[in-house]
Amino acid sequence: MPKNKFYVVWVGKQPGIYTGWGDCKTQVEGYNGAKYKGFPTLELARAAFHDNHEKYLTRDLNAPKKIVCDNPLVGEPLADSICVDAACSGNPGILEYRGVDTKSGAQLFQQGPFAEGTINIGEFLAIVHALAYLQQRNSDWPIYSDSRTAIAWVRKRSANTKLERTVKNKELFNLVDRAEKWLHNNSCPNKILKWETEYWGEIPADFGRK
Repeated sequence: MPKNKFYVVWVGKQPGIYTGWGDCKTQVEGYNGAKYKGFPTLELARAAFHDNHEKYLTRDLNAPKKIVCDNPLVGEPLADSICVDAACSGNPGILEYRGVDTKSGAQLFQQGPFAEGTINIGEFLAIVHALAYLQQRNSDWPIYSDSRTAIAWVRKRSANTKLERTVKNKELFNLVDRAEKWLHNNSCPNKILKWETEYWGEIPADFGRK
């Protein structure tokens, strides 16, 4: 993931865009309710600064929630599993994705922000990232996603997106190309399962920006 070089302060001593963590820290340290986040490029930082900070800041989802489902045909999600989700502020827009431990809600990985992405691409990359993450740990845990489209793309080993490649989303498409190549070169025992939002509520990896 690109290293953050620019920091947006929406709420702080002096809201603005700062170069480097040191300058940002001066504006938010000790400030009650400060809202800030780092970005890899000035372009992304500027877009975020003039937007609603709630699109970029996640609520605390780490507190585990007990899921009870009274439909015997659906049952309850497997606790020993990974959930993935993506967030995109537009179509296309600034994209992020992440994976969490289903039982504890602990974040296992997060990538982004990426310019000019789509939610389906983010969901696709999140599943492949989870597969690689579990392979490295010799784990057969299943993966939950609430995106039927992304699940289908992974099974076909191809991201069937209509998004055009541009200079701005070059980095993102590099990841897509790598993900497709990885899928063709690796086989995994992990099941990819549909998260039943209707019965279980929002997926634990949800960014909480709806």
